[in-house]
Amino acid sequence: MTRYERPNFPRKAIPFAAVAVILIVVLAPLVVRTFRSVPAGHVAVATLFGKIQEQAYEPGLHFPVNPLYKWHEYDARQKTHKETAGVPSQDQLTTTVDVSVQYRLIGAMASAILAETGTTEQAVEVHLIPKVRSVLREQGKSIKRAEDFFLEETQQQLQVSLKDGLGEYLRPNGIEVSDVLIREITLPARLVQQIEQKKQAEQEAEQEKAKLEKKATEFEQVVKKAEADRRAAEEEAMTLRVLADAEAYKIEMLTAAIAQSPAYIQLQAIEALRAISQDPAAKMYFLSSDSPMPLPLMHMGEPVAP
Repeated sequence: MTRYERPNFPRKAIPFAAVAVILIVVLAPLVVRTFRSVPAGHVAVATLFGKIQEQAYEPGLHFPVNPLYKWHEYDARQKTHKETAGVPSQDQLTTTVDVSVQYRLIGAMASAILAETGTTEQAVEVHLIPKVRSVLREQGKSIKRAEDFFLEETQQQLQVSLKDGLGEYLRPNGIEVSDVLIREITLPARLVQQIEQKKQAEQEAEQEKAKLEKKATEFEQVVKKAEADRRAAEEEAMTLRVLADAEAYKIEMLTAAIAQSPAYIQLQAIEALRAISQDPAAKMYFLSSDSPMPLPLMHMGEPVAP
């Protein structure tokens, strides 16, 4: 063998097991990627080299799928977004309204959402939030006074208008609105102060009204008592008048009866003589026995004054 010839070494055969291991290591990830499991309440959208696949994958296990797909999952379950916005009314006052929007992504439109908007958060930020604020401000134009926000009719109308307006706009963009609820309404501080002052004035007016009603009741009781006393006095006067009339009638009847009785006249004459007998100026008394009513003759024999 010349010095330029290479030595002939025997070749070693590569074991089959090693080849199998290498193939498994290389191919296993690709095989695994041919399976795709989508969780419950979610949908998945695949892209291949930046191109969005139109098919949206529903919850469950999918096989086979292209192992080169890049996956984007969307949560299609019910969610609640809370939003606070200032709503001006016709009186130029701005009322703060807190609302809750219950919504979910439309799974069948997940590919369109990815193509036009992006993620779920981006869809909410781009479509839902601005529309909520816009509809609230638009509805505020129909409300005359800020305090009308507390009216049940106004709140119901506001909720219905929000739900209809949001649903009409968001559904074509892949978001379905199930309900809109008003959580809280905060009136402007100046208006709150005015309302408090008004309430205080109403309370004071009610208290004053109660006092006046109490005084009116007391006065009415006094009037009723005075009226009762007057009626009692009139009844008493009527009773006295009746008694006086009865007594007068009695005297009149008695006088008439006596005037016709000789015995009474004699009795009166005797009473008169008794009184005269006690007078030291009396001299002598003569009675005419022939008279039916003998009368005393006083001062007989005394000279008659010229």
